[in-house]
Amino acid sequence: MKRTEIAPGVHLSWDPAPKFNRCRISLHFAFPAKRETATAHALLPLVMERGYADCPDMTQMTKKLARLYGADLTVDARPLGANHNLCVSATGIKNRFALEGEDLTREYAALALGTAFHPAFSGGVFDPEAVAIEKQMLRKSLEDEVNEKRIYCQRQANREFFGASPAGIRQEGYLEEVDGLTPETLTAAYREMLETAQIELLILGCGEAETQAVTQALLGELAAVARRPVPLCENLAMPRQEAVRKTECFDTVQAKLCMLFTLGEPMQPDQMAAVRLAMALYGGSVTSRLFLNVRERDHLCYYCSSSFQSFTGSMAVNSGVEHADAARAEQAILKELDDLRHGPITEEELEDCRLSLLSGMAGIEDSLGGIETWYYMEVLRGGAVQTPDEARAALRAVTREDVRTILRQLTLSVSYLLTREEGPAPETIDRAFETQPRPCRWFEKQRREYLPGQHLSVRIGLETGGQIHNLQNFIARKIGDRNKTFLSHRTLFLL
Repeated sequence: MKRTEIAPGVHLSWDPAPKFNRCRISLHFAFPAKRETATAHALLPLVMERGYADCPDMTQMTKKLARLYGADLTVDARPLGANHNLCVSATGIKNRFALEGEDLTREYAALALGTAFHPAFSGGVFDPEAVAIEKQMLRKSLEDEVNEKRIYCQRQANREFFGASPAGIRQEGYLEEVDGLTPETLTAAYREMLETAQIELLILGCGEAETQAVTQALLGELAAVARRPVPLCENLAMPRQEAVRKTECFDTVQAKLCMLFTLGEPMQPDQMAAVRLAMALYGGSVTSRLFLNVRERDHLCYYCSSSFQSFTGSMAVNSGVEHADAARAEQAILKELDDLRHGPITEEELEDCRLSLLSGMAGIEDSLGGIETWYYMEVLRGGAVQTPDEARAALRAVTREDVRTILRQLTLSVSYLLTREEGPAPETIDRAFETQPRPCRWFEKQRREYLPGQHLSVRIGLETGGQIHNLQNFIARKIGDRNKTFLSHRTLFLL
């Protein structure tokens, strides 16, 4: 991957990726999140994805993508610590596979640049009808948050954890502000993004001449924008504090527990390898302490896993528990962390987790999306951009003491519990997993079913109402019995 600055606040990252038969052109707009425009920026990708000036409605867009041999256009947004990111991406087959010799790369560039710089305006602002439709979708999404108890618990814990800090801005938007959004306010937020964002143009699978053509097209679009790029917020970490415990009551069959820990200081890029292995040992793999001990041995949780956010120096432990077991589960989770900090770590468990991570990282370069995500995350973290090979080498060099150093820095800040009010248990409804008082014991560790094309480690997920959600990257496959779902596990190594 080659990265160069092509204009103030604008960079080009290019990889010819010759082994793929597809190419990808992506535009990333990254900028500090602001409370006053958070809801507008949550709505913006929904409206932009509906079409642009040359394809102002979804029907025309669908036909255009079909004519381009089934090309894909996506517009999405995601929080990155105290920063916000909006990405416009076009993907399709390479020019040499076009049946009539069409210049497909130019078409993909026109799609991406048109969507980013020439939205479907009506009277100089976003189309009022499109805005109204997508406001309904955003409102429904925010209203439904409370129905997904795992996500709701995580977000409530985050709000308590981050408070009024920049990372605490609700980048999914604020429900009470949705109705007040107008085409004018959305257009103002969009124009501010064009003017102030740090822009990353990622071109994968294109030749040098094609890349140069796309780059010049982008510079031509930027010439019409009054650019005043602002620097991104640096990585942060919440200060250490006495643990805050919050409880919220819902009439649910399964309680949700989210525990948030802080490093106390921003994570440094050279700590990344140790953090990855620490998370795998603690709660990020099927050989982790949380999975083997808290879930399997002690039977305290339906699921229990840890994840780390490098931009905020924070670790989250999410678990689904019986209401009566919530306090015991929290103590068990803390005990496993303390045991890793001060107790023995066997060579077998250390190497099992290391090999699991290395196996997952071997697939980074197997897709254009994987390559793009890896390098863009490296850019945003700051410091030297590490290749996947360099990251794998760094992971092989991590020692027990490196892992302990990371884990000893983590302290509990917030423990957020969703449980029902004390009293007799309500009658349960048989909905898939809900009637299981404990995780099923049918899974035999020595007789794992390996799923083609996926990582060989397998875990079970049991979740309320038959839903399976995890911060880790899992792929679920039904195998007949409604209470038996094999999950192929891809360890989360991007963090």
